Amino acid sequence: MTPKLHTPEQLAALRDEFAAAGKRLVFTNGCFDLLHVGHVRYLQAARALGDALLVAVNGDASVRALKGPTRPINNEQDRAEVLGALGCVDGLTIFHSERVTDLVRMIRPQIYAKGGDYTVESLDPGERGALEAVGAEIRILPLVPGKSTTSIIEKWQS
Repeated sequence: MTPKLHTPEQLAALRDEFAAAGKRLVFTNGCFDLLHVGHVRYLQAARALGDALLVAVNGDASVRALKGPTRPINNEQDRAEVLGALGCVDGLTIFHSERVTDLVRMIRPQIYAKGGDYTVESLDPGERGALEAVGAEIRILPLVPGKSTTSIIEKWQS
């Protein structure tokens, strides 16, 4: 059971409550397959950008589509539970498409955070268009060098 896990509609309602109170909502998304220090530092930095952090976790099928047939290592419910245990995460949802575009339109975050393996220009054009349409400020946060799920898997396999 993951008490911070919500439907997209519940997150949209939470966003409306925050906006009415003058609070800034930060939104991010990702696979978060094997949680590591790079993820934790990234999520803490994202949370520091506003008053609450909502995280959209890729569902298992979308992780396979993005990362290949051997992923995810951990299933979507386990990944959501681990993320929900972090104090910097205020709410989360699981999404099943490859892109977070529809969630962006629904949640309408004030700030969207993404890791430094992206640039504003390299974001999916549909996602970027949705972010611009809802007026979200896009913030690219630095990566922790050498800390990635892929590098952990490669180290384990060698």
